[in-house]
Amino acid sequence: MLTLHYAPDNASLIVRLALEAAGAPYTTRLVDRGARTQRGAAYRRLNPAGRIPALETPDGPVFETGAILLWLAERHPGLGPDAQEPQRGAWLSWLFFVSNTLHADMRALFYPEDYAPAGAAQAHHALTARRLAHHLALINAHAPIAPHRPGGLEFYLACCLRWGALYPQGGTGWFDLKATPALAGLARALDGHPAALAAARAEGLGPTPFSAPSPAVPPEGSAT
Repeated sequence: MLTLHYAPDNASLIVRLALEAAGAPYTTRLVDRGARTQRGAAYRRLNPAGRIPALETPDGPVFETGAILLWLAERHPGLGPDAQEPQRGAWLSWLFFVSNTLHADMRALFYPEDYAPAGAAQAHHALTARRLAHHLALINAHAPIAPHRPGGLEFYLACCLRWGALYPQGGTGWFDLKATPALAGLARALDGHPAALAAARAEGLGPTPFSAPSPAVPPEGSAT
């Protein structure tokens, strides 16, 4: 049995989508962001970085979203190309681009206090937003997106699109889903995917969580 340590509408959502799509048996354990449980000693034994998510497995805990997706894809056919398939290299390249570049810059946008010098928040936001728009344009043009056969890469991207439209509150003017038609098609396709429907019920994401998202209204916990 796998245990996903999660908070609603956090990076753990990506892992939940992958688990649901794979049909993997798992349980969840809420990480109380309001109490900053992720910074406590007990949680840091699972993820020393103190970030969400962590996945407890029979092999021990796995953390970092990209690493968890790769671990799952190696065990559940359909979440990514098999190691012997010719598409594997491109899939890995874009998975790591999303994890190391797109998602990292989203964190910088959402938590400017951790990245920007005092008094430079506005300039930091503008620069980071330009980088994010460039990343999305590259992904839209070149990534091997499969809207109707989604795996780990597609679920990761869909969540990033959701967050780009929602966060930070009052600072989403840079985001335009229509400017990336391939990604817009992915968002629409995944709205109705069984894994997305299950995740939406579990985390209160609403009927169109990726193509026209609204803030989460979860049955437990908080997204922030």
